[in-house]
Amino acid sequence: MSGWSRKDLLDLQTLSQQEIDLILETAKSFKEVSTREVKKVPALRGKTVVSLFIENSTRTRASFELAAKRLSADIINISAGGSSISKGETVLDTARNIEAMNVDAIIVRHSSAGVPNQLAQNLKASIINAGDGCREHPTQALLDMFTIKEKLGKIEGLRVAIIGDILHSRVARSNIWGLTKLGARVTVCGPSTLMPVGIEKMGVQTTSDLGHVIKESDVLMVLRIQLERQRDNFLPSLREYAKQFGINKEKLNQAKKNVLIMHPGPTNRGLELSADVADGEYSVILDQVTNGVAIRMAVLYLLLASA
Repeated sequence: MSGWSRKDLLDLQTLSQQEIDLILETAKSFKEVSTREVKKVPALRGKTVVSLFIENSTRTRASFELAAKRLSADIINISAGGSSISKGETVLDTARNIEAMNVDAIIVRHSSAGVPNQLAQNLKASIINAGDGCREHPTQALLDMFTIKEKLGKIEGLRVAIIGDILHSRVARSNIWGLTKLGARVTVCGPSTLMPVGIEKMGVQTTSDLGHVIKESDVLMVLRIQLERQRDNFLPSLREYAKQFGINKEKLNQAKKNVLIMHPGPTNRGLELSADVADGEYSVILDQVTNGVAIRMAVLYLLLASA
């Protein structure tokens, strides 16, 4: 546990390389737990965790719940529709009421950037950011980095391309912070309308040339096109996007032999990835899901085991 002193996990921007490495190493030891016949250790017995999701989720929510249960913590799930938030109560007031029941950690997902930080400043319980607006999704990036290291043996020196809707992607931002700190060379690729102004200041290269990216990269991290945002006319058409930035088997003929195809999910098949690529030999999408449980076990353990 040496090297970890934080109460909360809010982002990767403020984590050091050593802290990221510690989470990845801790997750390695916890991954084995999920392969046992009895998938449980008593590490967090007596701890209580609340999952407060004010935005929809399947993978992240289920992954955190499994992680807590496999560490023997008690977990309670609260959604916006089933909470007093739907009656007009603020998120902070809801969280304060939850904390008053002597809980140890609150996992929060919210459509507004900065909500986890606000809670962390006002509560004694540990706050874990499960995605806030377009800002960050730290545990997704951590599980992505864990998967890359597991499959390729390292991160330093690798060329990683993040492809798609960079503008709206908290996954992209967290991965950029994390991967660059661990020594990867990151390129973001997508339409100019979906590229944030000044993204180069985060230490990445930008391009709209997918063919070049496919040839040069060790990892192709493909993002979901957020269909709910396309009414704002960021793209001329989804067909045009699929033609220019979607990845299919033909385009992958130019890729390195051991290239990894990653996606945070959910996947719009035929748009970002063709079905044969999503299910193909280069895809590690299901490995990402598996590794998400180990990463979230590691985060919960580091935050709560000595608290």
